[in-house]
Amino acid sequence: MPLLRNETFVAWRYLYRRRRSRAVIGMTALSLALLTAVLLAFFVFHLPQVGAIGTIPSVLLFVVFLLLNFFSVFTTVSIIGVVLGVAALTVVLSVTSGFQDDFKAKVLGVNAHVLVLKYGLDFNEYRDVEQKALAEPHVLAAAPFVFNEMMIARGPALSGVLMKGIDIKESPAVLDIADRLIAGKMEDLGKPLAPNDGGPPLSEIFIGKELQKKLRVKVGDRVRLVSPKADMNPDDWDAGAGPKLREFRVAGVFYSGFDEYDRRLAYVSLADAQSFYPGGDVVTGVEMKLDDVEAAKSVAQALHRHLGGTPYRVIDWEELNHNLFTALRMQKVALVIFLTLIILVAAFNIVAAMTMLVIDKTKEIAILKSMGMRSAAIARVFQVAGLTIGSVGTAAGVALGLLCCKVVEQYGYALDPKVYLIDRLPVRIQPDEVALTVAITLAICFVATIYPALKAAFMEPVEGLRYE
Repeated sequence: MPLLRNETFVAWRYLYRRRRSRAVIGMTALSLALLTAVLLAFFVFHLPQVGAIGTIPSVLLFVVFLLLNFFSVFTTVSIIGVVLGVAALTVVLSVTSGFQDDFKAKVLGVNAHVLVLKYGLDFNEYRDVEQKALAEPHVLAAAPFVFNEMMIARGPALSGVLMKGIDIKESPAVLDIADRLIAGKMEDLGKPLAPNDGGPPLSEIFIGKELQKKLRVKVGDRVRLVSPKADMNPDDWDAGAGPKLREFRVAGVFYSGFDEYDRRLAYVSLADAQSFYPGGDVVTGVEMKLDDVEAAKSVAQALHRHLGGTPYRVIDWEELNHNLFTALRMQKVALVIFLTLIILVAAFNIVAAMTMLVIDKTKEIAILKSMGMRSAAIARVFQVAGLTIGSVGTAAGVALGLLCCKVVEQYGYALDPKVYLIDRLPVRIQPDEVALTVAITLAICFVATIYPALKAAFMEPVEGLRYE
């Protein structure tokens, strides 16, 4: 340990800038004042554009001049390279985690954790399936549902819609539709009322916010649902096999934040959904809510065994949205790989800085070796110096990245939901991902110190003292 303290002292002596420039000190004070003003404007006086535009430049300016008080220009450039790489990786990982968590929350808001489906159109034993599902560990609630594609119309406005029939009593325990209603109440779905333009009472329907805009309707207005043709032969339509049309009263509007659902999903009661088809009391499937969403796969597998397999199919929420979450994971991995290249570039700066330091300190290395310092100790001096650059850059980069995440979260950058499916740029800071960023950076910085450390270790004392 004393040897390591000596090596740390020598390494810090090599890096430390003993003469501070008054100009640098003055610029540090000015940059600190600018950063303070920007942060106050953003977080205290709530001027979002000032913070969104000025935070990163003001922080970088302050960090650069602060480092110049302690390190040389060449060393400061090496540290800033690490800062930028770590900050970029921290922000990108937080944003991609935000997308994953946000998509997961919105998908689970309007979808159940586990679904039981049946091949064919005769799923009439769904009450027995419900009881078996409720007997499984982790299952909190279960409810039947009917799911079909239809057309919805209001005057000349027309749109395709995914109609979901839900059990008015059981489904609220499975889905959080009530929490997402921005107009109307959950209990309104089971109460036929007269529409705004008068006439007999109509069954109720909930529609998404974007669908409401497209149809230009409000709560109480009349809309029409048209089912697909039950028989493709028009000659049989008069016998009741043709398209069915029913009018509904808009009872509520929901907003999930997921554009695909808000634009194409509509809820009606289970009985109203079943009335479109001749099968009677049959459903599309049974959906369940669990106390732990991560247990969905194991619950699905156990329930599939208890139901006897085919003709039943049991799927969990992740399998239901397999393409979406697989794409997000692959995107995250690709971004980590690409952004790690920034840290690798910074590592080459460290190699260059340490190599120049070895050349500059040739005489001192020779003196230390002449005094009996081992080659391994000489190597550790430059490894400590390189890791100091990496550690300072990593710490500042993590701080900058977390600050950027806070600014993004506070500002709430708007996104086009038609492109990104959600309307705000989400940010979720995961401590394990921050730790992974730190570990990757320090590992790369350690590798970057090997060459200059070996170069210093193998230097012969006579070479450094030849011209003295």
